[in-house]
Amino acid sequence: MEPKGIYIYGVVPNFYGTTQFQLLENSGVYVITFQNISAVVSDREGTTLDYTDRESLGYLLVHHQETIEELQRKGFNMIIPMQLGTIVDSKEAVIKVLSNGYDLIIETLTKIEYLTEIDIAVTWADFSETLKYIANHPDIVALKEIIQQNIGKISQIDQVKIGMLIQEKLDEKNKAIELNILDSLSAFGRDIKMHEVMNDQMITNSAFLINRNRKEKFEQAIDKLDEEYKGALNFKLVGPLPCYSFYTLEVKALDPEHVAHAKRELGMREETTESEIKKAYFEKAKLFHPDNSKHNHDAENFNVIQKAYHTLLDYSLAAKQSSKADLISLAKEKVTENLILVKIKD
Repeated sequence: MEPKGIYIYGVVPNFYGTTQFQLLENSGVYVITFQNISAVVSDREGTTLDYTDRESLGYLLVHHQETIEELQRKGFNMIIPMQLGTIVDSKEAVIKVLSNGYDLIIETLTKIEYLTEIDIAVTWADFSETLKYIANHPDIVALKEIIQQNIGKISQIDQVKIGMLIQEKLDEKNKAIELNILDSLSAFGRDIKMHEVMNDQMITNSAFLINRNRKEKFEQAIDKLDEEYKGALNFKLVGPLPCYSFYTLEVKALDPEHVAHAKRELGMREETTESEIKKAYFEKAKLFHPDNSKHNHDAENFNVIQKAYHTLLDYSLAAKQSSKADLISLAKEKVTENLILVKIKD
């Protein structure tokens, strides 16, 4: 049987008051509080996403988002989502996350106080008709005529060439429409994040960070775009949502052995600063940078040094979150106290 753990959905401020938090009773979630913030959590069997099959991962994602969005519907507009699959082993570990990430969490809550996310996916309403239209592009018609004049019929290789040209023209058209949509909507957004499109039929898949009081005007701008394209496009809006695409918290557990190895590689003392870590890295990087040597072993050493540098940078951030001091201790007994880094997910 898997060990029990505590699953963290997100973090909210405590100013909602007792009445608001009473809405969580019998909902399957509860809060763990540190100062004026609370983690919304549930008891869960421990699991590792690395060993979760696709179907179970999909179920977990839906449950994770539904829980966070239900919190929003209950009035918790200021909620910072936690990265999918964040499980710790105890209440004390949750408080450690809140304590280490406190300054970042307060800063982020201030940023999102009046903000929400709206996701928009735009697809062709009739993709087959779009392809027929593109197949009549002058460049494609000219290519077909050249092929037929030279050999009288279109071979398999010629079909590939034509297909590649159709793909190129489709990509150009999709990109032009995407840029027009983003340009038309950019005035409403504080920020925009682009997500991967699922297939050729999808023109754009994007997230907009907007003020909640501008939601209606944003939707009106979408209606105007729909009229402009005369029904040729399907606009799917999802939201308002918590700010998943812009402010999702990530808890990174550092490995003490990796920290010790990085310390040795960069030759660091037991007490150091972030500027000394950077200085040590740049001095060693000069010796092994691939631009300065053609030997493979130097390139390998450079990768080792670079990895050590990023490990110590993460550790220095975690140490500052934990101790609030500029001086960073790399002593073995201190390292174990500074292994939790709370950050905004890239």
